Amino acid sequence: MKPLQELTRPNILALAPYSSARDEYSGHEAHVFLDANECPYNAPLNRYPDPLQRELKELVARQKGVPADNIFLGNGSDEAIDLLYRCFCQPGADNVVAIEPTYGMYRVCADINDVEYRPVLLDDQFQLHADALLAACDDHTKLIWICSPNNPTGNSMQRDEVLRVIDAFQGIVVLDEAYSDFSRQRPFRSELAQHPNLVVLNTMSKAWASAAIRLGMAFASADIIAIFNKVKYPYNVNLLTQQQAMQRLKDTQDVERWLQLVLQERSRLMEAFRQLPICQQVYPTDANFFLARVSDAQAVYDYLVHQGIIVRNRTRVQLCHNCLRITVGTRSENAELLGALRQY
Repeated sequence: MKPLQELTRPNILALAPYSSARDEYSGHEAHVFLDANECPYNAPLNRYPDPLQRELKELVARQKGVPADNIFLGNGSDEAIDLLYRCFCQPGADNVVAIEPTYGMYRVCADINDVEYRPVLLDDQFQLHADALLAACDDHTKLIWICSPNNPTGNSMQRDEVLRVIDAFQGIVVLDEAYSDFSRQRPFRSELAQHPNLVVLNTMSKAWASAAIRLGMAFASADIIAIFNKVKYPYNVNLLTQQQAMQRLKDTQDVERWLQLVLQERSRLMEAFRQLPICQQVYPTDANFFLARVSDAQAVYDYLVHQGIIVRNRTRVQLCHNCLRITVGTRSENAELLGALRQY
């Protein structure tokens, strides 16, 4: 890869980050806090949270097998996505390359940050080809976005093709593994030391059943994490989120049980969906959802809405004409969906 100094926006390299009250005494014990203009009442909610989430990062490090210095925590994965643009992409000059179809926030954040977005279509099996992604790059391409397992297609990208992209690209490869807990494929976060240009995204929203607390993770080299910490808002992860995340990470038995239930229901639901008269194809998946091609996606979607059942209509997404994305619910929720569709 190019030196990180060349990839980083010059104004970010020169940035003097905001120094919060909690940063300045770091490393010392304290019990009287008269530094941050906080109200002295209503503990513990009266105090600003740890701006670097140190205790929480230690728990994440043990769970994910990644050193704490290689972890960034944010307000959902979307914060890390936006930070990648703000740290490395010069507005109006640089560009990014992404697989297509994929998670829509990569393009939205590109548009917000005035960065050219170059989509590269997957093949008819929803697989990427390294040569096609690399051919779309030029000297101003700073990021390549790969989601695996992918959203909305559900499949994992072929590992050898992903490695070819990482090894050949001179910029930063962002691998979004939000759904990796549902897949048998080995996650890339364990290979950060071999790939200094790799950023791996993860989240508490999916397998960890904690979408409401909005906690996203980015795993990368310590140098990239340091740039993130320089640019992020001082207290980007609130105390309530940190507490809920630590509670969940300390008690993983429920998560493991939920994961097995979802995988069992996924197999059952997909097989039942294949038998529906409206179903034309159910695509393989490594996520907690699947993509299915139906006879008329808009009509089926509208019918389900009237039944009080909400799925995702992806028919306007490239390569996904007449496709619905179905999230795996509880057994009773899945049964209600199938029951409604059998009467369609």
